[in-house]
Amino acid sequence: MFHHSKDLQFNARVSKPDPAFANILLEQFGGENGELAAAMQYFTQAFGAKQPHPDKYDMLMDIATEEFSHLEIVGATIQMLLKGVNGELKYAAESSEIMQVLDGKATKENIIHSALSANPHFAVLSSGGPRLANSQGIPWCASYIHSNGDLTIDLRSNLASESRAKLVYEHLMKFTEDPYVKETLSFLMTREVAHFKMFEAVLDTIEPNFPPGVLQADPRFTQQYFNLSPEKSFTGPWNQGEMPGMGKDWEFIDNPLSFVKETSGLTDLDDDKEEELNQVQQKNLIMNEEKSEEVKSAEPDGIAIWSDYGKISE
Repeated sequence: MFHHSKDLQFNARVSKPDPAFANILLEQFGGENGELAAAMQYFTQAFGAKQPHPDKYDMLMDIATEEFSHLEIVGATIQMLLKGVNGELKYAAESSEIMQVLDGKATKENIIHSALSANPHFAVLSSGGPRLANSQGIPWCASYIHSNGDLTIDLRSNLASESRAKLVYEHLMKFTEDPYVKETLSFLMTREVAHFKMFEAVLDTIEPNFPPGVLQADPRFTQQYFNLSPEKSFTGPWNQGEMPGMGKDWEFIDNPLSFVKETSGLTDLDDDKEEELNQVQQKNLIMNEEKSEEVKSAEPDGIAIWSDYGKISE
């Protein structure tokens, strides 16, 4: 159940109209890294977490709801940036407020044209109101959403989503000189950082959380680093020394072509992994049981009821 407050989470303000930037800001309204995408991603992820991880469900729904509030902030800012312009799209009035910040009719027409020619849907379909499309008029798409049904994978997707959104706000601030708009964008950018740390902290509470999913990695193919661009190659902790958190060392394959031929396409490897393979198979059986029981044990017997409305069970 959602309850809408007409007050924004952050007091968004705009000092003067800027239709060109309003169009660019659509990227965070209906773009792939925008607020709607984040809200829907966390909202859909929450359903699968409800019974086995009610605490994570609570967090995902809280952040999803905050993202909806950020969508409202972005939409309100877009609308304020178009103050006076919406009227121009419906009726040309030389005394409109936008004329006070421009040099004359030609300039007014140029700035409106520059904003709307980049995204004709802005003028043709919505007369300036924000639509669920990005800055190029491409409609919002559900394929932006990453919800895989495995909480550790979803949380890693969320870390990437918050990182991309943070960077978009960082870039957006380069395209406006309005101090009030920059203040709003800085708030939204900072909340992306806050959400990143929340997801990072939650991921750390889930054990085991690596590798993602249920099945363990095949030890025969885990350690190899294939040097597939041999000219001016670089080495570092990603291909030399101990693998992070694995307790084993990288195996640098300097000549992948010869190695693949000698091992008949990686099917004829040393037998020293036999014991490790047996351990992996046993671990897979254990993890299958644990993950399955985790969900089954959380499902109630009898009638399925999502909410108890605060009632105390007898």
